[in-house]
Amino acid sequence: MKFYKSLRPFKAISFDLDDTLYDNHPVIKKAEADFLVYLTSTYQELEQLDARKWNLYKNLLIKENPALQHDVSLWRKEIIKRVMVVYGISMVNAIKYAERALQKFLQLRSDFTVPQESILLLKELALHYPLVAITNGNVDIKQIGLNDAFQFVLKAGNGFNSKPDIALFQQAALELDIAVEDLLHVGDHLLTDVYGAQNNNAQAIWFNPKAKPLDKAKLLPTVEISDLKHLLKLL
Repeated sequence: MKFYKSLRPFKAISFDLDDTLYDNHPVIKKAEADFLVYLTSTYQELEQLDARKWNLYKNLLIKENPALQHDVSLWRKEIIKRVMVVYGISMVNAIKYAERALQKFLQLRSDFTVPQESILLLKELALHYPLVAITNGNVDIKQIGLNDAFQFVLKAGNGFNSKPDIALFQQAALELDIAVEDLLHVGDHLLTDVYGAQNNNAQAIWFNPKAKPLDKAKLLPTVEISDLKHLLKLL
């Protein structure tokens, strides 16, 4: 545990999800591969679709509409619709199929179990502080077994800009009936989590299990930890 600043008293703890409470990289890698198989095997028109072409449309759409970056589920649905129409599926059917396909992807990307040590840690922390989750992702909390771990979960999209924007931190504080500066945010990402929290007057715990350098940090975290169990030392 490394302190970069003095830790102020706090009233609640917010957690990032992906790559903080579980390793999301292998999950997403497998989900993307399985989703492509689903698309090409379910819709005959998409038989020639591959990962390279999918990523081309993904990048094209975000250039056309940068606001999609704030809602990864809507972004994916729009990619699906665009690809389907380009490959010869009517717009009417593409709209219908895209919603169905999105639900399939959400099931695939949530097809894992959160490590037991993370669940036990949350239970211990919840005895002392209100816990909430703030994520830019679209994991299904219930499917991965975290449904009862938090007082509530806030996801980017549906009117909320993604971290590092203040919107989700502000909403969390509002629902907790505290000030943003009374929030202690825990996350792995130097921009979305550390900068997002610190720039909006909350405190940030940087979860850094792989000992990454700080050279990409826009603001220093309050504390750096390599193991989530170190959070118990702050109680």
